[in-house]
Amino acid sequence: MSFPLDVRFKILTLIPQLYIHDASGRPVGYVRKKFWAFKEDVTVFQDDTMSAPLYRINADRVIDFRASYSLSDSNGRRLGAVRRKGARSLWRATYEVLVGETHTFTVTEQSVLVRFLDLLIGEIPLIGLLTGYFLNPAYVLARAGGGDAVLMTKRRALLESNFKIEKTGQLSEDEQLVVTLALMMIIFLERSRG
Repeated sequence: MSFPLDVRFKILTLIPQLYIHDASGRPVGYVRKKFWAFKEDVTVFQDDTMSAPLYRINADRVIDFRASYSLSDSNGRRLGAVRRKGARSLWRATYEVLVGETHTFTVTEQSVLVRFLDLLIGEIPLIGLLTGYFLNPAYVLARAGGGDAVLMTKRRALLESNFKIEKTGQLSEDEQLVVTLALMMIIFLERSRG
């Protein structure tokens, strides 16, 4: 996988869709979520032909602030997990990323102010539709021991969400895969924001 990754999330569709391309424009992943699902169960495909499933992301419970999302390959081998940090995520989105069974990374939203303004202005009819153009959150993925590894920033867009995922530190191939899957799930979880 060659960074930076370009992630496009279609907002104005009945069925949420996410496209990921690497720096050369090659498709790295495609997700088309189920229309109705009580429990998150996401299948990641290579591209929008949906011919070959590559990965699965499954929630461990229906609704909870501390839900954990298991990341596995198409054979069911567990790669890691991502879990929300409960009430702490109300002020600033915070997630833990596990590679295998080890807490390796923490994802935090950079600005509490951007989150607050997005939540506040996003509720105003018609004006709330523009928050995706002016209020663009950024998420820092840092190693549990310290040091940034990845930066995910939302770019200005009106009819879709567009994210750029940049590598800012060293990552092994396994870590790159788990981090990419975890950030995909975080985009879905934070999708109600612009």
